[in-house]
Amino acid sequence: MTAVRFEHVSKSYPIYSQILTGLKASLLNVPQTIQRFKRHRFMALDDVSFEVGQGESVGVIGSNGSGKSTTLALTAGVLRAQSGRVEVRGRVCPLLELGAGFHPELTGRENILLNGILLGLTRREILARMDEIIAFSELESFLDQPLRTYSSGMYARLGFSVAVHLEPEVFLIDEVLAVGDLRFQAKCREKLEEFKKRRVTIVLVSHSLAEVRGFCERVIWLKDGKVAADGEPGSVIARYEAAMA
Repeated sequence: MTAVRFEHVSKSYPIYSQILTGLKASLLNVPQTIQRFKRHRFMALDDVSFEVGQGESVGVIGSNGSGKSTTLALTAGVLRAQSGRVEVRGRVCPLLELGAGFHPELTGRENILLNGILLGLTRREILARMDEIIAFSELESFLDQPLRTYSSGMYARLGFSVAVHLEPEVFLIDEVLAVGDLRFQAKCREKLEEFKKRRVTIVLVSHSLAEVRGFCERVIWLKDGKVAADGEPGSVIARYEAAMA
């Protein structure tokens, strides 16, 4: 069964510098400015198609601006494609960026409730998991402090701890595991291995090729918004390393 399907998906963003380079002229010639604004766009994804099977662990690699994070955001439903179709089956738990879904003025405990509700659970369901989430995060002494007092590593701990205790069926990770101390990173990897054995679908974006090679069953290489290669980790990573060299 397919968990994630991209069919001829394209997504672009406006390049604002086209207006900023001549603000006065742009304001005096609004119709022309609008047309120029429409013409100058950055193609983050350009006619991308692939499938991820249920229970697969897939790595997505590529240089900065290649479309990796856009792919995860589209899968999570944070963004919408301009053309093509994105289909996802199962409960999606995204870890797309540090602190996403958190409010800096709320306490850690309040943010666990907020994040869980945003990811589709009821208050009762979150409270039933609260002790496990707190224990995994190892942030007991800080749970009643506002999140603005947390370090980046503490943000990562809390976000990962919430996500892994929400019984995800499709788990999306964007470089989050690179933050935090080595011991907690190892703890996170153990949890991911547990998910892998349970056949949770995992899509991992990472610049750590060793991490992708060691964990993923398959790798997709994105280059300039297109799929440059898709297949066995060793061969795809070798092609990517050769291109980067």
